[in-house]
Amino acid sequence: MFARLVLVLLALGLIFGGIFGWKYHQAQQMNARAAAPPPPATVSAVAVRQENWQPYLYAVGSLVATQGIHVNNEVAGQVLEIRFKSGQEVQKGELLLRLDDSVDQAALEGRLAESRLAKVDFRRKARLLKNKSVSRSEYDEARATLDNAGAQVASGRALIEKKKIRAPFTGLLGIRQVDLGEYLAPGSNIVPLEALDPIFVDYSLPERNFAALSVGQAVAIEVQAYPGQRFEGRIQALNPGIDPGTRSIKIRAIIENSDARLRPGMFAQVSTVLPKRQGLLTLPQTAITYNPYGDSVFVVENDDGRLQVQRRQIKTGEVREGRVEVVTGLELGEQVVSAGHVKLRNGQQVKLDKGVKLAN
Repeated sequence: MFARLVLVLLALGLIFGGIFGWKYHQAQQMNARAAAPPPPATVSAVAVRQENWQPYLYAVGSLVATQGIHVNNEVAGQVLEIRFKSGQEVQKGELLLRLDDSVDQAALEGRLAESRLAKVDFRRKARLLKNKSVSRSEYDEARATLDNAGAQVASGRALIEKKKIRAPFTGLLGIRQVDLGEYLAPGSNIVPLEALDPIFVDYSLPERNFAALSVGQAVAIEVQAYPGQRFEGRIQALNPGIDPGTRSIKIRAIIENSDARLRPGMFAQVSTVLPKRQGLLTLPQTAITYNPYGDSVFVVENDDGRLQVQRRQIKTGEVREGRVEVVTGLELGEQVVSAGHVKLRNGQQVKLDKGVKLAN
């Protein structure tokens, strides 16, 4: 009986001893793993590089014709003849429309007859004055009558000429707004006329940019009608004063438009060219961590053959096409983490994945 009890106790001792021993071994392994340094994190890195950037001042504006009017008539009359078609290109002085001038032509013939009679009378009295057959006052009266007749003829001819509507400048006509036989009151709109080559773009920039602007400065515009295409020109004029309501300065640039693709009223994105900036340090935007207390990057450092990262505060500047200007905090050629920095901490070992290619 006693021997059985001893055997049972020995068996239980062996079982519990094995269990406790196994648990102790597991605890030792866990402590060893916890004490061991974490494995290096796999990240992608890029070097700080130097670039030359062409800076711009960006604004929006509208295209304006260098000359744009509604052709109209100065005197009343009925449309006798239309010499143009809608959308036609015309030259300066080209006849566009003629009003009925038959009554004016008849009146002019009467004035011409009066002028001829006055001229004959004047010549006769000039000869008689030499013989003292007429008084000086009669001669002067004949001279005044002749001058008045000549003025009446000139007035009649001018009235007839005003009934010939001509293009005041070279340009492109719009849609005709009158019909044959229509009576036109003075000042009636006949057809729009726009001079398109060159063309203006009007836009505004804030007052703080005034010192960077000058006449002749290069500009480039883009319009929605031609995506991806740029049209170049130069600043032609600056308003002499700043608008007190918006604290901005109005600018007019001139753009070559020989193919007439640009039209008045188009919305334009305007880039005013500034002097080129040389030797800027830049990084991809993906490499920068933005925080309320400042921007930072993880710099990859070599510590006796082991790569580790350190967080560093930087000051950023202009952003362009996915790259950011680094004003302070980094040197040319330094390696910074561009992907995988969310899981990093200061002093952590890393290994570089050179197979990852990130777009800017």
